[in-house]
Amino acid sequence: MVIKPIGERVLIKPVEVEAKTKGGIVLPDTVSKEQPNIGEVVAVGSGEKVAGISAGNKVIYAKYAGTEIKKDGEKFIILNADDVLAVVEQM
Repeated sequence: MVIKPIGERVLIKPVEVEAKTKGGIVLPDTVSKEQPNIGEVVAVGSGEKVAGISAGNKVIYAKYAGTEIKKDGEKFIILNADDVLAVVEQM
């Protein structure tokens, strides 16, 4: 199955950010849930609002945005381009 977003939509694979301090202490799950929602763009639609977003970009997206789907056991999110808050230059 190939998923291709249409219009002003973006397909994102969420990235799990490990909650670890600079000193190497692993933080519990309750703290890591407060991390921003970061994902990797897998595909983009052909709308005008997705002009600054391309496949491979890491982005920060709104917390309760989009529709979650599963493909081959992996979690993906389809969301509107307006729900992409920022493109992450370097992680």
